[in-house]
Amino acid sequence: MRMAVRSTIWFGAYVAVIVIPLVFAALGVTDAHRGFWRECAVALGFVGLSMMGAQFVLVARIRTVAEPFGEDALVHFHRYMGYVGTLFIFAHPIMLIVLVDRSYIERVNPFTAPWAGRFGTFAILCLLILIVTSAWRSALRISYEVWQATHLVLSTVAIAAALVHVELIGHYVNQPWKRVLWTVMTLGFVVIFIWVRILRPILRMRRPWTVESVAPEPGGVNTVTLTPAGHAGFTFAPGQFGWLSIHRSPFAVTQHPFSFSSNGDDPARLQMSIKDLGDFTSAIGALQAGTVAYLDGPHGVFSPDFDEGPGFVFLAGGVGIGPIRSMLRTLDARGDRRPCHLFYGTKRIEDAAYYDEMVDLAESLDLTVVLTLSDPPGDWMGESGRLDADMLHRHLPVDRREALQYFICGPGAMQDALEDALAALGVPGDKVHTERFNFV
Repeated sequence: MRMAVRSTIWFGAYVAVIVIPLVFAALGVTDAHRGFWRECAVALGFVGLSMMGAQFVLVARIRTVAEPFGEDALVHFHRYMGYVGTLFIFAHPIMLIVLVDRSYIERVNPFTAPWAGRFGTFAILCLLILIVTSAWRSALRISYEVWQATHLVLSTVAIAAALVHVELIGHYVNQPWKRVLWTVMTLGFVVIFIWVRILRPILRMRRPWTVESVAPEPGGVNTVTLTPAGHAGFTFAPGQFGWLSIHRSPFAVTQHPFSFSSNGDDPARLQMSIKDLGDFTSAIGALQAGTVAYLDGPHGVFSPDFDEGPGFVFLAGGVGIGPIRSMLRTLDARGDRRPCHLFYGTKRIEDAAYYDEMVDLAESLDLTVVLTLSDPPGDWMGESGRLDADMLHRHLPVDRREALQYFICGPGAMQDALEDALAALGVPGDKVHTERFNFV
């Protein structure tokens, strides 16, 4: 209930920030001959600009904002609102040209437009490139590191150019009360930018971590163990994640999100399970002990600590076993004996990272482990194939199935399929929790 109230408050604040700029176009207009469509086009431009400014807040990793929704949910919302905001901004000049006065095309042509129009056109061009490089990053073969740097630069330049565009036009910020409102909103976005890109990196620089070891695991996974260097470290809710920086300063644009896989109550040693998937992750196995690292965390709400229940069902695929391992190890360290069920899907038994550890944990926890292989050997006596509703039905207790809390972590297609499977079994949607690391 507390989370629901907080999420409602934050969503209301977001809507308010988006809608407030409409006062620029709705109140205090002195020229009655400007017409409805001109004012509508300007209003769309203001709303789009406000949405783009709010985009910084959605991905600023502010815990009080992200906690009611989850970091991954905010990133998905950020992505869709980016498309919507861009449509509003594109509609601004198109409506002026098509519905108001075709001569406006001269005001957006960078070769004929006044400086106000040039800055507006430049802002739109930056947004167009930003959308194309984000939506088709894989097809364009843009690395995550290059994309992240380009995304930050383009979005910042686009917002700055749009602000200059509004200032040079001046018609909607020419009254004192409008000037105050416009200044407050602009300063708010500037403060968030300074916090994210300057102040918080300074705090991380004062709290470095040291790579203690890198241990190879089955399935191409490496367990990276980190220890705090000169500070007390931090605890985290099992299942949470952090943004890792190695071989670069905390001020670097590029950081990489990975789930923690160790006991969340132990601040002295922290572990991340990282699979070699190319780019940054391919170099993890070569890390040397003593390497300095920086962490921004903990983040996320994918944890039993946020969703208590009489028992838990964990569904993992591939490296998704990492945060599940953290949950089970933490429950074990706490002496928690609520019933747990682990369904772990992998291709072959030799690809099952931490499987032996899960079997050992079953000795001290009330834990049932079900391993299913999509490519089993001929003598395999356990489950085979993909996790599905039939397999869950065979192993889960029918009498308390709807009361348990479910945590799914693995490839996106697997998560989608298991959400459908649980719904088919009658599991309420609010009992199902996922973590999706798609931050592009």
